Amino acid sequence: MFDLLQYTFIQNALAAAILASVACGIIGAYVVVKKIVFISGGIAHASFGGVGLGYYLGINPMYGVLPFSLLAALVMGTVSKKSKIPEDSAIGILWSLGMALGVIFVYLTPGYAPDLMTYLFGNILTVPRIDLYLMLALDLIIVGAVYLFYKEFLALCFDEEFTTVQGVPTEKLYLFLLCIIALTIVVLIKVVGIILVIALLTIPATLSRKFTNNLKHMMLISIAFGTAISVTGIGLSYALDVPSGATIILVLSLVYGFVAVGMDMFEGRRVSNS
Repeated sequence: MFDLLQYTFIQNALAAAILASVACGIIGAYVVVKKIVFISGGIAHASFGGVGLGYYLGINPMYGVLPFSLLAALVMGTVSKKSKIPEDSAIGILWSLGMALGVIFVYLTPGYAPDLMTYLFGNILTVPRIDLYLMLALDLIIVGAVYLFYKEFLALCFDEEFTTVQGVPTEKLYLFLLCIIALTIVVLIKVVGIILVIALLTIPATLSRKFTNNLKHMMLISIAFGTAISVTGIGLSYALDVPSGATIILVLSLVYGFVAVGMDMFEGRRVSNS
């Protein structure tokens, strides 16, 4: 593995893994605690419209995904809170709409979209240096926002009704949290792609929750898990010549399975011995 560090694309991949793990570790904790996995998945898949828009306009698709995902977050959050349509139905409709727009934009774009699959399924081994700068900038925004609004987000996740009674504008705060989730999704797209992004956003946080109920500790443990497993996935995908995004998710799932089964067995033995 150390011999591979001489290659620029491996260096970029490792940097992307760390940046993605920071974002998904911090925001994934909110997604899991607030139980908004489905709406996060809706934002992720709707953002494919931004990929198609980027191809159509002839710009880096990442720059199309950024505003499109933010718009999807605001629309989904508003509709889920104020519409009479059931939340899951509204999210499903907007999810499908975003994907459909992306397909149409790609179809209307002259020529062939050579790296389209990268945005759907990810390929961390092809992340260019310029995308790392974008990921770093988004990471700084995410960390800064969580640092400034940590107490408010904490209250929103654990007791939204009480937070509202205390005079906190919970609807605006909720929309802001969804926008931060949208930024995180943009960071993760090049790592695992739109299709698998929800797994990287939720599995490390779910795994960390088995070790602690403290939100800050959850974030730190989730970042550690995400970094270690992403790096392992990169090494395996390169060695086995298989897709990197899918390999990272597979390793994450296996680790979660082993930890969950191991902890359940340990808990069962402790209860039977007591």
